[in-house]
Amino acid sequence: MIKKFIYLEWKAFIRSASFGKNLAMKILIGFFMIYFSLIFIGMGVGAFYALKEMKLEPFVTVNKFLVYYFLLDLIIRLLLQSIPVLNIKPLLVLPFKKPTIVHFSLGKTALSFFNWIHALFFIPFSVVLILNGYDVVGIVFWHLGIIALVYINNFLNIILSNIDKLFAVFVMLILVFASAQYYKLFDVTVFTTPFFQNFYDIEGVFLIPILILIGLYVFTFKYFKKNLYLDEGLSVKQDEASTENLTWLNQFGTLGTFLKNDIKLIKRNKRSKTTIVMSVIFLFYGLIFFGNSHQPAMMHIFAGIFVSGGFLFVFGQFVPSWDSSYYQLMMTQNIPYRGYITSKWWLIVIATFVSTILASFYLFYGWEVYLTIVVGAIYNIGVNSHLVLLGGAFTKTPIDLSNAGGAFGDKKAFNASAMLLSLPKILLPLGLYALGMYFGNKMIGLALVAGAGVIGFVFKEKVFSLIEKRYKIEKYSTISAYKQKN
Repeated sequence: MIKKFIYLEWKAFIRSASFGKNLAMKILIGFFMIYFSLIFIGMGVGAFYALKEMKLEPFVTVNKFLVYYFLLDLIIRLLLQSIPVLNIKPLLVLPFKKPTIVHFSLGKTALSFFNWIHALFFIPFSVVLILNGYDVVGIVFWHLGIIALVYINNFLNIILSNIDKLFAVFVMLILVFASAQYYKLFDVTVFTTPFFQNFYDIEGVFLIPILILIGLYVFTFKYFKKNLYLDEGLSVKQDEASTENLTWLNQFGTLGTFLKNDIKLIKRNKRSKTTIVMSVIFLFYGLIFFGNSHQPAMMHIFAGIFVSGGFLFVFGQFVPSWDSSYYQLMMTQNIPYRGYITSKWWLIVIATFVSTILASFYLFYGWEVYLTIVVGAIYNIGVNSHLVLLGGAFTKTPIDLSNAGGAFGDKKAFNASAMLLSLPKILLPLGLYALGMYFGNKMIGLALVAGAGVIGFVFKEKVFSLIEKRYKIEKYSTISAYKQKN
């Protein structure tokens, strides 16, 4: 039975209309997986000796920061790791047992890169500990407890992915704990370090996370099995409809009509609402870099772009996929592509401007830091806004706005593909800023980045003509891809 599921998964992959894009992206992701795998192996081998050089006890130090390691792992999973997806509805009318369907879907996550990547750090680190005289049995028990925690995060990701508000609260708690420890107000590691250390010191403590893992798997299994019904679990939930005219936008003509549709889309759909939450989270991204003397100065412009461009990256990356459910209808109407593209651009510009104003609290770090954010906003408006719209012509992954949840439904607003497609938008400003730093003045770097944004804004109409032409070329292949439901 499991062999049949694997066969069906393979057929669904190679028969997809976007097979070429998916294959190319998977190859690119594969190179990144190899790169990060080598990094984790190097960290696992070198962590012990690096901490020794710093006059720190390696094992205790690693246990001290494991709480942040696993919290960061959970955040990355919630942002990037897709929950297990199967085309459930056709299977329910076939002679497949529901427990088999659920076990296979949950079992797929066991082989996820987000799980085995951790072994590439903890196995070499454990071997080095044993070679340096640590008790073999104790290290094995510690390792089993750590691996159990990795898979606990795996199943927490599946459960929490359907609870957006809890995710936002969870992120805020992490920021509070990290800030409190950084400013020496409260150190959460005082309470968590003994827990991880006891996996090694006390026999049987490692069974606690293993038992929690078993209970979490049983809970997840029962939850999804309970929802595997066509009439309830997989049905689309109907919400009470409300209308709003937004008549003040009528003065902008066709542009106003598109803006009204986008505003209503964001307000009424759970998945699009997530972009607002993510944009707010991006505002705090600069806390990692600004005021941190251990970070290279070149990374300041990197932070400035992300602080002001949160909405650009999480919403703009999926233009025109947000309209995929009615894209075919739109293409049958006399709708000018230029008006459609311009409305998306204005939405991104307004969000970038608002984010820049909200980020004014960075003035606490000095006017140069806030100037960096303003320069990042100028670059986002003049260059990155064009790049995301151009990339949209090649975005052929439909978004089901009506799918607010359900068994094995995927409604993430941020994924690995979007992250990889963002890299070209970051490398150019980093290069320009580094060029200014090479001449010994960060203001030259900021001027170069801002200048690139101004030039992009000046040539906006010419760039829009190229984008419009590309959208027309990709029109029919995009319609074909959006027709696919799986």
